[in-house]
Amino acid sequence: MLHVVLYQPEIPPNTGNIIRLCANTGATLHLIHPLGFSLEEKQLRRAGLDYHEWCDINQYDSWQDYLVSAKPARILAFSTKGRTNYTDHPFLPGDALLFGPETRGLPEEILAALPPGQRLRLPMLEHSRSLNLSNTVAIGLYEAWRQLGFNNSTI
Repeated sequence: MLHVVLYQPEIPPNTGNIIRLCANTGATLHLIHPLGFSLEEKQLRRAGLDYHEWCDINQYDSWQDYLVSAKPARILAFSTKGRTNYTDHPFLPGDALLFGPETRGLPEEILAALPPGQRLRLPMLEHSRSLNLSNTVAIGLYEAWRQLGFNNSTI
């Protein structure tokens, strides 16, 4: 099983799309507060359709609370500051794929606490700033799941 960790997400439709993504891949979703919205917001529920009941969602008051409660086996941070191409990294069952908030990315102190090889990057053209959060999560999660043989899928 893979884990998607959203650190302080801000935009409801992105999180709704990620709920739907996790429901369809079997990934567990971890939300680290503060959130930029309520989980009851109409935009979030519309984007997630009726997938909320099929997604295992856990919430944490802080980064430290997540680390203590979830005890992630290995954290892989997706960041524009990463040096390792996400397709060059071998994913393992139980990996926690960490993504930062839409407007500012992951804090430097979280990135600095991880080994450089666990800071992953999606390739982009030279002058690009970033990709949409839900797109980035989809790309990263599907690569990890592909490497693990799409375990438990219908394909």
